[in-house]
Amino acid sequence: MPGISPDIISHRLSVNPAVRPVRQKRRAYDPERYEAMKAEVDRLSSIRFIREVDYPTWLANVVMVRKPRKGWRMCVDYTNLNRACPKDSFPLPRID
Repeated sequence: MPGISPDIISHRLSVNPAVRPVRQKRRAYDPERYEAMKAEVDRLSSIRFIREVDYPTWLANVVMVRKPRKGWRMCVDYTNLNRACPKDSFPLPRID
């Protein structure tokens, strides 16, 4: 994130090296979804929240979900990446 030094905090995924990286096949979008996706990516890149990556080993598709009232919500399908990350060794406490 802009303004936060990597010396203070950084995030790394512990991906199992035995798992082969998956690049999801690019999806086709209708023009309305594509324009909404492009606008959101432009907005996030202009505030330096995301950046372009060259030659990614893991590639996940964007899923556009219609909001209840108006517009679109951009989500990312990390299903394959989640399968490659080890599970937490501690269970969640009972919420009841």
